[in-house]
Amino acid sequence: MAKSAKSRSSRRERNADAADVVETVDGGLAQLLPDRDRARAWTLLIDGAPQSHVDLDDPAYLSFEYQRRLGHVVDLVAPPGRPIHAVHLGGGAFTLTRYVAATRARSTQQVVERDAALVQLVRRELPLDPGARIRVRSMDAREGLGKVPDGWADLVIADVFSGARTPAHLTSTEFLDEVRRALKPGGCYAANVADGPPLSHLRGQIATAAARFAELALVADPTVLRGKRFGNAVLVASDLPLPLAELTRRAASDPHPGRVEHGRTLTDFTGGATPVADASAVASPAPPPSVFR
Repeated sequence: MAKSAKSRSSRRERNADAADVVETVDGGLAQLLPDRDRARAWTLLIDGAPQSHVDLDDPAYLSFEYQRRLGHVVDLVAPPGRPIHAVHLGGGAFTLTRYVAATRARSTQQVVERDAALVQLVRRELPLDPGARIRVRSMDAREGLGKVPDGWADLVIADVFSGARTPAHLTSTEFLDEVRRALKPGGCYAANVADGPPLSHLRGQIATAAARFAELALVADPTVLRGKRFGNAVLVASDLPLPLAELTRRAASDPHPGRVEHGRTLTDFTGGATPVADASAVASPAPPPSVFR
């Protein structure tokens, strides 16, 4: 039964009065800020950088644009509602883990989040559905990926940041070899890649994925792709053809419309960048301070 307008208003008022939760975790100063417009919704920040948004009443709601794009990948990786096996490298506030559980009941998920103190904070303040099939490991993302059985995952999502930068060892062909090992044949890999002009890191990550997967697509704000500002791009890879038409339609329909690049256009975008190996890998660039103002 739908809640009355009076009930919804009361809940919004309670959330408006909710206090921030501030706690030191392994990765820095964590803040949970209540969303003044949505009841029981919170934004997680680490050292002032927004990491996740969670609506406990509506876990299928994705506020951050890059998470919406990753949500499209979740929606398209299998027929609607079908349970999947998913691996999340980087947990944050478990936004996408909750999304999979809400949209694909009976899915089995593994989350690897190195920051054990952050995991404890999120579990306490923003508890997961106790009925969901979710296992959380507090360890390095690549180490945790190594514990996933061969050919287990339908989907591997990489969204790992340390000090607002993706660690170098999660950007290489050797890392993607581990991703491929964990994926089922034809499974899908999706990564949140943050970069700004001149987009050298992003181009290198596309070249690296192209060295290990047959099919690629990139979803991003056109201004990011033009090198006009720092932002997030979602890189999608598989050995089977990707659902490009539907992904393009969904990205274009978002509140902040995204563009999908693939094929020759995406190859040309790399500008001759070469794959990244462990020996030469570096962390993604730090965002400029203005990004979070």
